[in-house]
Amino acid sequence: MRSNYYQEQWQAIKEQADPDQVRSLARRIASSFIDRYYYSDEYNREHVHLLCEMATHFDKVELNQIAANALFGNVIERLCDDFEELQTETYNRLICQVVNFLCQQEQGSEIQSELYSFHLRTEEQLYQRIESIRLTPDRRLPGNVRPKKIIVLSRVTIGADVAITSVICQRVARYYPNAEVIVVGNDKLKQIFSENSNITVHELNYARRGGLLERFQVWLHLLNEVRRLIADLSPAEFLILDPDSRLTQLGVLPLVPLQNYRFFNSRGKKGTSKRASMAQLTNQWLDNILGNEEFTYPQVWLAGTSVQAAKNFRSAIDTDNSSTVLSMNLGVGGNERKRVPGDFEQELILSLLQEPDIKVVLDLGMGEEERQQSAAILVAAGVAGIETAETSFAQLGSVNTNARLIGIECTIGEIAALISQSDEFIGYDSACQHIAAAKDIKTITIFAGTNNVRFIRRWQACGPNSSEIIYVDTLSKDSHIDNEDIIATLMDFRSAED
Repeated sequence: MRSNYYQEQWQAIKEQADPDQVRSLARRIASSFIDRYYYSDEYNREHVHLLCEMATHFDKVELNQIAANALFGNVIERLCDDFEELQTETYNRLICQVVNFLCQQEQGSEIQSELYSFHLRTEEQLYQRIESIRLTPDRRLPGNVRPKKIIVLSRVTIGADVAITSVICQRVARYYPNAEVIVVGNDKLKQIFSENSNITVHELNYARRGGLLERFQVWLHLLNEVRRLIADLSPAEFLILDPDSRLTQLGVLPLVPLQNYRFFNSRGKKGTSKRASMAQLTNQWLDNILGNEEFTYPQVWLAGTSVQAAKNFRSAIDTDNSSTVLSMNLGVGGNERKRVPGDFEQELILSLLQEPDIKVVLDLGMGEEERQQSAAILVAAGVAGIETAETSFAQLGSVNTNARLIGIECTIGEIAALISQSDEFIGYDSACQHIAAAKDIKTITIFAGTNNVRFIRRWQACGPNSSEIIYVDTLSKDSHIDNEDIIATLMDFRSAED
């Protein structure tokens, strides 16, 4: 679609500030960009510019968020999720254009000033920097580096931090035993990187649902924090490890001189294995930059009090150790494409509970929609004659221990503790599958919401115990979802494991 066509539509609605009109137009522009790019590799700068304009025009943050969400959700995330080298180059080009747009706005003057301090004065210079990093073979860290601090950037999502960041932290802590390992990211990380991990979590939140400017201003906060953390150190005494973090917009925005920085290109690099999981790719990258070969599984370090509460709960509901305790999390992180629609979840849990020795621990989920889904499952189980209970993690001690389906309100650290004391885990592609695998729990992931084989292989759970996936096509218009077939396949996996 011609860019001036959308520009005319934007001029017609920009002063009305109608959210529905803005949303419709932003989505159509984003879809048009992707359609043309997939069809002929066309990169439409005007479409990107218009989305940026729509994401910074309004006085109300929620109106600006509409176009920002379309740009990130419909364009940027699709380019990233393909795990192809060509899409990675296009992502870099797009982000550099967005940064250039923001630098030309009054509210982006600080971003521009900081980029100038790195001698990055133009969009092309910024693009050439990240492309040089992307195309250069992984550089081994020099032998004279003896870091006192190693700063590892969070991947922003808990699942990715388990699969990738935890591997990095373990490997570098062993290689540089005298260094302090610091992870910069969301405060929720403290629940899975507890004090006994010997990893310091430095809190910095990224606005995943924020407006365009807010998402990039996080880099300014990160830059200030990094400078504070390394203020008293020489260049040989610190390292920044960037695992393709959204905090730097996947490496596009600089933090320190390249001699102190290593970037893990997790999306598309020439010669990268097409079959490897994220944990495997991370280990391969660390082999290259550290110069030693080993393999480290993802790990989580949970608070002792939470683990003890989960152990006590397990003992209470399985006094003679004769039950199979199965933990489940059916959250999808707001991405409903990952959910199998209809009554699948109810049918799955009722099928599992047909086995008399099964007890299911169900994470009630986050947000109203997930809570409603969980409530419907509990009601359906009750109607089927199965004894149920509902409680919070803090009240585990008073729960009905005879119940066979127990819904529990919990944080990410608390569900991780419950998973660690279970025999099996079942859920959608989410943080919990990675936590389960990291805690050596048998894991079955129901993988929906994508038709990209590479994406599924990259994000498969990785741990010392068995992990399986069940693929469900929820995207193709001609696909037929048969709940009985999915459940039968899952039961086959469980029987084969036994």
